[in-house]
Amino acid sequence: MAFVCDIPAVPTTQTDDDAVRITRWDFAPGAVTGWHSHGWPYFVIMLTPGILRVHNGTAHDVMNGSDHPIAFVEIEVKRPDRLVMLPEG
Repeated sequence: MAFVCDIPAVPTTQTDDDAVRITRWDFAPGAVTGWHSHGWPYFVIMLTPGILRVHNGTAHDVMNGSDHPIAFVEIEVKRPDRLVMLPEG
């Protein structure tokens, strides 16, 4: 069951190419992404501290459980072989 909320989180695509899709998500308090799934491996970097409530699974729903706005960047890796490795040091 999805979270009960009529406030949508706001996605802003930063980059979408053959290697990665980078999306910034902005959430008002209680905002949700709505049920969705990812076609590629992904990770999230929080831009503001906060509480994320997640209905887990292949398809999932994410909610801002904080009493303040939060934001994160989601990076989906479409083609790991196309990523450029930076030299160490």
